[in-house]
Amino acid sequence: MATDIAAAAHALLRARRERQWLDALPEGARPQTLDEVYAIQALVASELGPVAGWKVGAATPQAEPSGAPLHADTLRWDATPFRADAFNLTGIEAEIGYRLRANLPPRDAPYSRDEVLDAIDALHPTIELVDSRFKAMGPDKLSHAADQGSHGALVIGPALSEWRHIEPPTLPVTLSFNGTVTVQHVGGNSAGEPIRLIQWLANTRARAFGGLKAGMVITTGSTTGMLFVPPGTRVRAEFAGVGVVETAVL
Repeated sequence: MATDIAAAAHALLRARRERQWLDALPEGARPQTLDEVYAIQALVASELGPVAGWKVGAATPQAEPSGAPLHADTLRWDATPFRADAFNLTGIEAEIGYRLRANLPPRDAPYSRDEVLDAIDALHPTIELVDSRFKAMGPDKLSHAADQGSHGALVIGPALSEWRHIEPPTLPVTLSFNGTVTVQHVGGNSAGEPIRLIQWLANTRARAFGGLKAGMVITTGSTTGMLFVPPGTRVRAEFAGVGVVETAVL
């Protein structure tokens, strides 16, 4: 029996509106494939407003990427604190993001790596706040992927315009909570080199949304793993040679 895409989207949207978190998606509405995940994401996105960015990642440097659209009301360009009660679950991930200066609209010929590089305006340190419309992060990974990839908000740090020399897999990253270093290592992103993720996004996932557009921010997966934080946590992520991004959940 076909998965009920509309019922899945309705359940996720209702959970957002009413803040009544889900144990699971309804029977018959749980995605079984990535195509069904993306169909649910698209229906939810159509109710959340224009797409202003993307999150994209991969389990290994060779794995097929996956992604989810992000919306303007979850992108934050400064260190203004978040209210803890704005979230259900509050996970923290330090990530590398890229802002586009040019459109990459759908077309028949795939975009080359060089074309994608030329479309990028700047690199940004970012912090993704992970959230969920489910009561807990459970084993049904496809349902959580359908829930906007468990996105809560994205804090975007200062732009680095001279970024082409930066190699994220060799980039030291330090993540601190309330002044205490929690993660400090080199690289850390399971996807490896991130430009291939944006190239994949332009050539596949973003096509159904009219392609990638100038001004969009694309964040390319966690470099620190996901760490849950309680209210009262101030977060600082520093990427050596790139910059610092900060936020707080109060």
